Amino acid sequence: MGEKRLKSWGSNRSGQLGDGTWTDFRTTATTVLGLTSAEVVKIAAGGAASAKGHGLALLTDRTVQSWGSNESGQLGDASVFSHNAPVQVVNLSDAVDIAAGGTHSLALLGDQTVVAWGRNNYGQLGNGTNSDSSVPVPVEGLNKVIAIAAGLHHTLALREDGTVWAWGHNINGQLGDGTSASRNVPAPVAGLTGVSKIAAGANHNLALVGAPASVRSPDGQVVMAWGRNAFGQLGDDSTINRFTPVKTLDTWSGGVSQIAAGGDHSMAVTGSDNLLHAWGQNTSGQLGDGTTDYRITPVRVPELTGVQIVAGGREHTVVLLGDDTVRSWGSNGSGQLGNSTTTESAVPVTTLTALSGVDKIAAPVGGDFSMAN
Repeated sequence: MGEKRLKSWGSNRSGQLGDGTWTDFRTTATTVLGLTSAEVVKIAAGGAASAKGHGLALLTDRTVQSWGSNESGQLGDASVFSHNAPVQVVNLSDAVDIAAGGTHSLALLGDQTVVAWGRNNYGQLGNGTNSDSSVPVPVEGLNKVIAIAAGLHHTLALREDGTVWAWGHNINGQLGDGTSASRNVPAPVAGLTGVSKIAAGANHNLALVGAPASVRSPDGQVVMAWGRNAFGQLGDDSTINRFTPVKTLDTWSGGVSQIAAGGDHSMAVTGSDNLLHAWGQNTSGQLGDGTTDYRITPVRVPELTGVQIVAGGREHTVVLLGDDTVRSWGSNGSGQLGNSTTTESAVPVTTLTALSGVDKIAAPVGGDFSMAN
């Protein structure tokens, strides 16, 4: 069999599958060149359009490899040339987590500070400028960070004191500071404390307040959301943009163990059976409830249990189940569901990953590809 390899599928027009080709798209999994599954600790997928995207992989030696679209320097290799196979992010040797936005990328370092690189037109790099950078630059004034998330043109960081900080684009209130003014340095999200998990969609965000359900009972646990809400992706029974966090209606029983966000849709893994609830845009069936009706409150994805990880793409959703298999649904014009077709599906289909023992999946909030390791 040889060594297990990182896999990818879907759109490849900017080399985002990392398989050494510029083939338009792949409807089943292809191999990302040069990276064995054993050396990959975390993966992240970015992208700002169907044909555009980039991938990141954090390796066991705490370096980061990147591939795909690079016109804004989002690969961090000191160039602006796209690469269809992995290259190393320069000046980065102590990364412990990674995140990929529309056209920018981030790494959380071992000292709990954050660096960023790529597009910076809205200040999404958080370094006090609006100039793009093709090499990592420090995010200003931010320490004790335990998690990072990237939206299309904005960024979130969770600090160990349970507060969330945001920077970048803010036209829809996605920074949660009560304004619509973009920021090029981090500022706290208003009134948000006790947060244990964060997720960023294209132009909206989710935060889990209270410990994840797997840690303790769900008493006092709520999902908060803010930013763009045109499709109900905040789950507050409205389609009004929110410039400060509002509570997502908890239509489920049991606690929440995970949250995730795609382009304009949101997900939560709930209860002891690890059920999936989804809400927001559903144009391509990305909520998985068998319809294409958008939902302004969470609905359950039927007949799906044992969800371990969920990832949201531009208009598709990917989950890893307890049996190590991958299911996907939603938009599929570029093969991003990985089921050897280009037919969209409003219900989960089996993704052909050719992998056993999958424990990581990723999809970009603004792109049409997927990854698994």
